[in-house]
Amino acid sequence: MGWAVEILDLGAEFPRPSAAARADAHARLTASDPAAAVVIDGLAWGVLPEVAEAMAKTHMTVALVHHPLALETGLPAQEAQQFHDSERRALSCSRCAIATSPATARILVADYAVPQERVFVVRPGSDPVAPARGSADGVVSLLAVGALVPRKGYDVLVEALGGLTDLAWRLTIVGDPSRDPQTARALSAMIADRGLGSRIALAGTVSAAELAGFYEATDLFVLPSRFEGYGMAVADAIAYGLPVLAARAGAIPETLPPDAGVMVPPDDVVVLRDTLRVLMTDRGRRERLRQVAHASARRLPSWRSSAEIFARVIEELR
Repeated sequence: MGWAVEILDLGAEFPRPSAAARADAHARLTASDPAAAVVIDGLAWGVLPEVAEAMAKTHMTVALVHHPLALETGLPAQEAQQFHDSERRALSCSRCAIATSPATARILVADYAVPQERVFVVRPGSDPVAPARGSADGVVSLLAVGALVPRKGYDVLVEALGGLTDLAWRLTIVGDPSRDPQTARALSAMIADRGLGSRIALAGTVSAAELAGFYEATDLFVLPSRFEGYGMAVADAIAYGLPVLAARAGAIPETLPPDAGVMVPPDDVVVLRDTLRVLMTDRGRRERLRQVAHASARRLPSWRSSAEIFARVIEELR
């Protein structure tokens, strides 16, 4: 598209940076070219209000918000409030905020006092892929994708599956365990305690090719999240033509096409268990959902179209 892009890696400590990481980010961001549009991921920008204030008069800063930091499940109330106040300060100094879904955009306006005219929605793109072929051995193959953090609701999923051992199924959870090692350890222990170690695999972080292989061999995609700012994994599942079972949380109702999946209340083990039973035992129902998902895949935004919308926002603000 003709844009010159410089990637500035601020390190892996955010959103809880050390004093050294914070100082380094301050120095590097404020030294960036004032003529450039500086797009900062909310994972860092939300905890750098002092940098946002320092750059407000000299740079065009754009906050890219996937979901507000304070909405991460399991935060102590004091830390959640600190995240909220810090991110609100940073957003107040940004030229605009780009949200990944209308749901997140509404939250920024309602809870973070970002003026409506300064919030833009750019949905992430999806690459076209061949439809998933599913499992080949008659065992229903379930897949969940996302970091091992409380917000993803994997504890609810494991609890629900613990009541379905009379059925033939297996679950693969693909996600980074290092984001929250304590939660990752607790999840692993929970799987062992319920005797599900032979059925549930924690695959950790995998390559793009390995992830594609998991999607291709899946029969039902499951996302029991307590909140999602967009639901990239749901969009990826739709791209593969997979039926989806997801919690009705955050932006999921906007991301999951009608009749391509089933939504259940978040944190409801009984409803999730019963819905899993229906979908795992009713192959015809899964096939109908799969057909709608496959048709919906063609309507997902491409990465190019998303990039064009993103670029247009930047150009209009210059």
